[in-house]
Amino acid sequence: REQPEETPQPPPRRIFQERQRITGLPLYFQGYLSVRHSRCQEFRVYWTELRGTMLFFYDYKKALTYSQKSDISALTSATDVYPDENGSAQFILMLPNGELELKADDCECGKEWKGFILTVTQLSVPLDESLLPGQLTRMHEVLEKEKKRRITLNSGSSTSLNRKSPPSSTLTTMPACFYAVSRQEAMEMLEKNPSCGNLILRPGSDSKNYAITTRQTLDVPCLKHYRVLSKGTSYVIELERQVMLPSLQDVVNYFVTQTRGNLKPFVIQTC
Repeated sequence: REQPEETPQPPPRRIFQERQRITGLPLYFQGYLSVRHSRCQEFRVYWTELRGTMLFFYDYKKALTYSQKSDISALTSATDVYPDENGSAQFILMLPNGELELKADDCECGKEWKGFILTVTQLSVPLDESLLPGQLTRMHEVLEKEKKRRITLNSGSSTSLNRKSPPSSTLTTMPACFYAVSRQEAMEMLEKNPSCGNLILRPGSDSKNYAITTRQTLDVPCLKHYRVLSKGTSYVIELERQVMLPSLQDVVNYFVTQTRGNLKPFVIQTC
C-alpha cells in the first residue's frame, strides 16, 4: 500500500524489511560509493549495500529497490586503495566478467569497504595494519555470519524437504537476471538493451510471487509474461502443464533449456 501523503518517505524499518525480502541476503555493510562498470562510463554515486557476496546499488539512500547489482563471489583480486585527484579513495575489483571501479569518500572509508568485500569473498579477514580494532571486530563478526550462511546454503538443498524452512530464495543468491522492476519496466529494459539478454525475472504484481518476462524476435518482436508461484520451498511456473522446480535459478534454467538457448538471462554487465 502507498504511504499516506503526509509521510515523506518510508520508515527505516519498512525499507530494511523490503530490501531484505527482495534480496533474500543478510546485510553486512552499507554506505555511499561512486561506481563505474567500465572505463568508458562516468562514475555514478549509489547508496551501496554489501549483502552476502553481492553488491546492491540504490539510486538514493531511502530507495526500496535497487537499480543495479554485482555478484562479487568470484572476485579474483582487488587493487590497493589509492587517492584520486579529488581526495576520494579509489580501488578496483577484478571479476571474471570485467573490472568494477569503486570510489569512497576517503582512504579510511575505502579500506573499510575493501576489507569487508575481501572478508566475504575470501572467507578471511584481510591483514591490513591500517584497519582500526573496531573495524576488524565487525569484519570477524561478518566472517562468522557468512560462514554460517554458506553452511546453510550447502545443507539447505538436502534438508529443505524434511523441515519447514523459508522459501529457497531467502537462502540463496537471486539469479543474475532478477530485477526489482515492474512489468512495464521489464519490457522497456528488454526492448532497449537486446544485447544484454531477453529474459528477466521480476517480482510478481502481488509482491509474494514472481514473474518471467521474455522478448523474442521472430517475424516481429514477441513479449511474453509467465507467473512463477512460490509454493513452500519450491516454485511453480504457470504453463498449460505446470512445472515445479526447487529454486528460482532452476526456473531461469528451465526457460533457457526449453528454448535451446534462444532465451538468455538479461544481465546488464554482459552488454
